Amino acid sequence: MQYALTYRQHARAVLGLGLPLVGSHLAQFAITLTDAAMLGWYNVESLAAGVLGGEMFFVFFIMGSGFAWAVMPMVAAAQGAGEGAQVRRVTRMGLWASVLFGCFALPLLLFTDDILRALGQTEEVARLAGAYNLINGWAIWPALLVMVLKSYLAALERTRIVLWITVLAAGVNALVNYMLIFGNFGAPEMGIRGAAVASVTVHLVSLVALVIYVVRATPEHALFQRLWRPDAEAFGRVFRLGWPIGVTNLAEVGLFAASSVMMGWLGTLPLAAHGIALQAASVAFMMHLGLSNAATVRAGHAHGRGDLQGLRAGASVVIALSTMAALVTVLVFIVLPEPIISAFMRPDEPDRAAVLALGTGLLAAAALFQLVDAGQVIALGLLRGVQDTRVPMVIAAITYWGIGIPSSYLLGFTFEMGGVGVWLGLATGLALAALFMMARFWGWSARKPQ
Repeated sequence: MQYALTYRQHARAVLGLGLPLVGSHLAQFAITLTDAAMLGWYNVESLAAGVLGGEMFFVFFIMGSGFAWAVMPMVAAAQGAGEGAQVRRVTRMGLWASVLFGCFALPLLLFTDDILRALGQTEEVARLAGAYNLINGWAIWPALLVMVLKSYLAALERTRIVLWITVLAAGVNALVNYMLIFGNFGAPEMGIRGAAVASVTVHLVSLVALVIYVVRATPEHALFQRLWRPDAEAFGRVFRLGWPIGVTNLAEVGLFAASSVMMGWLGTLPLAAHGIALQAASVAFMMHLGLSNAATVRAGHAHGRGDLQGLRAGASVVIALSTMAALVTVLVFIVLPEPIISAFMRPDEPDRAAVLALGTGLLAAAALFQLVDAGQVIALGLLRGVQDTRVPMVIAAITYWGIGIPSSYLLGFTFEMGGVGVWLGLATGLALAALFMMARFWGWSARKPQ
């Protein structure tokens, strides 16, 4: 028997599911944030190299995560329809797909320095970024497997354990970074290589913790029994839903990676300022990403039950919540740029004044696209919940790469607006993506029979 929830009940359900996911994403991002902050305190060159090396890893990681994110709506829909066997089948094949993708990504990560030189980066930055990914690249397998298990648990609405394991991982990362970057507690001083070792350690710890929890807490799914046995039908379903998500992720993250490459053309200091502003904007984005994941799960459950009215009401609520969060972020970026930027540099950094001046302008530009960035990721979450991934992939490719990147180059270099122009170009692509994806979801909802 179905019954209509009020908007307040929808909001409670979204926040109950979404807040632990927001916390989990923030804790996960704290790993990257800690790397950036500590490398910035080590020296500006390591920060710039960490930005590029980390961006390259993240491009492959987020593309491979398409299979993990496909698991979330599929498990949610199967759970909503009472099909326990499907939960097990699609999660297992999500793990298979992730391992196979890692085999493709690792060789490219091991040649990070050559790739960055070909993209016009300075020799020192390319060398340091290459040294980082020679170690960090091996984390691609545990990182992707962790994403699959987190998606599985989130779809079952077991989000608190996802949060606490991620918090544990962030703490381990901070400790190992502090030891190995600077050589504290008797450890060797490894600089950027120490940050890479910390990242690999964190992903392995997270994977072990999640496997132990899944075995103990969800024995009904017997997730790891006969894991080696292929399931062609389930693998095909995961692959068909997951590869468009991966390409969509690649289009969005590639947009920001391309902006980092452009900032590198402007010099080491603009790249360092860009890295700081990007970290701050990414922290804000984690709130919307968590709400987007909650939207995927809630929409997946409603879709599995055939509850169109609940789907529409829940969508309205999650959009409103994300919009309110975005408005708060805009205010913070405009009012408090200096404290934010200062957190990433030593007080006696020789280039502190220059990075502050550059970063303040970039944070102002980042404030402008908070609303549109929130809009596009929430729309993507809703569309994934109803298992619509191919058209959003096309929209992302056109708006991010066909419009966003050319706009960044045009404003940043042709019109000589520098880093601020690059960021305004990003906002243009994100705004169009939000518009078209929202139109896609609500158009689909209007055409769907009651």
